[in-house]
Amino acid sequence: MTTMTQTSARFREFKMPDVGEGLTEAEILKWFVQPGDTVTDGQVVCEVETAKAAVELPIPFDGVVHELRFGEGTTVDVGQVIITVDVAPGSDEEAPVPAPVQEPVEAAAPVSEEPKGRTPVLVGYGVAESSTKRRPRKGAAAPEAAAVAAAVQAELNGHAAPAPAAAAVPEAPVGRPLAKPPVRKLAKDLGIDLATVVPTGKDGIITREDVHAAAAPAEAVAPSAPAPSVSEPVAAAVEVTSSARETRIPVKGVRKAIAQAMVGSAFTAPHVTEFVTIDVTRTMKLVAELKEDKDMAGVRVNPLLIIAKALLVAIKRNPEVNAAWDEANQEIVQKHYVNLGIAAATPRGLIVPNIKDAHDKTLPQLAAALGELVSTARDGKTSPAAMAGGTVTITNVGVFGVDTGTPILNPGESAILAVGAIKLQPWVHKGKVKPRQVTTLALSFDHRLVDGELGSKVLADVAAILEQPKRLITWA
Repeated sequence: MTTMTQTSARFREFKMPDVGEGLTEAEILKWFVQPGDTVTDGQVVCEVETAKAAVELPIPFDGVVHELRFGEGTTVDVGQVIITVDVAPGSDEEAPVPAPVQEPVEAAAPVSEEPKGRTPVLVGYGVAESSTKRRPRKGAAAPEAAAVAAAVQAELNGHAAPAPAAAAVPEAPVGRPLAKPPVRKLAKDLGIDLATVVPTGKDGIITREDVHAAAAPAEAVAPSAPAPSVSEPVAAAVEVTSSARETRIPVKGVRKAIAQAMVGSAFTAPHVTEFVTIDVTRTMKLVAELKEDKDMAGVRVNPLLIIAKALLVAIKRNPEVNAAWDEANQEIVQKHYVNLGIAAATPRGLIVPNIKDAHDKTLPQLAAALGELVSTARDGKTSPAAMAGGTVTITNVGVFGVDTGTPILNPGESAILAVGAIKLQPWVHKGKVKPRQVTTLALSFDHRLVDGELGSKVLADVAAILEQPKRLITWA
């Protein structure tokens, strides 16, 4: 008992925090320290990638790095210890011996000893409350550890390692199986009893893959790789594999979140998309004039700025479009504020940070906010908080030379405006065919919230403003 107390007083553990929005895991992208390095309170020790963004983690105490529990490329659950620090270097106490790994890293998550109801949270971010707790798996670690020990001993003695016993099949959960409504429907359509399906999702939740696996013939199971040592940096859990004919890239982090969000949005919200092609010559002239305006000095002025302002004015004239669908309570939640999302392509995938309370900003303030949003996204420094709470979104596909598209709604939002490339085209202007700057807008909206009339009014208002920018003054 005394040794444990002394050890805990000397060595402190830093656990993977929840960096915001109730996220449950993060991937360690890069370590900035190694065992033996001195760290100080507030020093960044590693960079992690969540389902939303890359975040740098500062350590909250001083000391000398004793051990890195996971290596770069490893996905770690919130609450797991990722680094231990010797806060009393030079002491004569023996360093604690890390417990041997008894099963793969992801499954060997220690039970959190945090006070009940408290989740580690990174300073500066919030955490969503959750009533779900993960339970450690019982009875699996001991047999696996015994098998590994027997194999090692046999190798040392010069004998062949005994054949490992067949892995026990996990028991089906007791009581009503945990599964989301779409998964239950899939099981019903395939004639699968969920009580017979072995769950592989977090907290024992049955996934679509589990149902398909139960419906398909059993396939041979590949032998599992031995668990990596905890005392040394762990290699990347999954690496890109390539051959002459194909390349396989693991789907995780931001890319995984994008895929899940888009599938959820496409098959939950009934999408409707409307299009309009317009003459934006006057808008382009306004952009050129604003670039020379002293009130806009120091901020970036481009067509996206005027388009964003036009959408904000259209929402002000048609406030019902700025809403969300509450499935649990079967309610339409109208928002009296606009958090304007801007889709940004980054090396880690598409992200949609938003400008908070964009409806209250002047044109120079909106320009400054847009510039900061874009530069932060390109640097990969967008925080999870910056991507939460959006109400409507703009996606500028025109920067890729694309004329238009049918954008998918950002989950939880009512509308998304796609802006096509602005091109010089022949256009009938004042009864004559002239070369004019022309673009195509596409507005996708949730038909549960927005009917055809309302969606058409919003798109028509945006188009009218871009054709005659002076309406920004008369309509605002």
